[in-house]
Amino acid sequence: MKVRKSATMEQFWLALVATTVSIILTFGTNAVIEHRQKEKAKREMVLMIIYDFDKTIERVQEADTLLQQAYKVQQEIALHPEHFDSLIPCIISAIPIINKEFVETTETIFSSNIETFNTLGNVNFVHEVSAFYNTRRYYQENVLDEYEKDIVGSGVTGSLEALFSVDFPMHYLTNKQSLVDLKRIRNRCMQMMKVGEEELKEFSRQRVVEDDDVSEEDEWVHEQTIQEYIEAEKILLEAREKLLKEEP
Repeated sequence: MKVRKSATMEQFWLALVATTVSIILTFGTNAVIEHRQKEKAKREMVLMIIYDFDKTIERVQEADTLLQQAYKVQQEIALHPEHFDSLIPCIISAIPIINKEFVETTETIFSSNIETFNTLGNVNFVHEVSAFYNTRRYYQENVLDEYEKDIVGSGVTGSLEALFSVDFPMHYLTNKQSLVDLKRIRNRCMQMMKVGEEELKEFSRQRVVEDDDVSEEDEWVHEQTIQEYIEAEKILLEAREKLLKEEP
């Protein structure tokens, strides 16, 4: 009788221990999985934000290159006005900068969703991200928009007077300063979140869309458009000069 009772109690305790261990393992495993999922989501969000930074910086870098070219060509024409016709296409290539807008999808997700802040869990990083997007808005309003005001209606490619009315050195300088500021914030974020360049490159490769590649046909169309623009400007210039001559 005592032996049977002892065996029953032993089975009870064994079952209790097994159940307890099973519960601990189940909840423990779920907790580990949930933690890993949160960490993965956090990492992907960080990479998505820095990837967006790099897309912005690419745009500003492109503008930097074109504006540098434009201001140097303007200086060359100022010294040698006889080269106006041959060099003016280099100025034209810097005009389309004003027609490109930043894609704000990532900024909207970051700014409008409180869960974003909870997921990132790093106040300093959130502050730096906000600083980047504030700098980008400043760039749009105080660099690109001001450049657009200076370019539109100036007839910059029509005459020497029109060309010299646009302050390309100033636009290049303000663009360069914004580029430096954006890069500085981006690099701080990379260090803060311990993101390596290779990790970011891999993330970027996963997001590349082949349709974004510029084909030879696209390049040809772009060149044709520039040539059409030059011809149209010449016709307008001749028309303006004719009107001026006819005025009493």
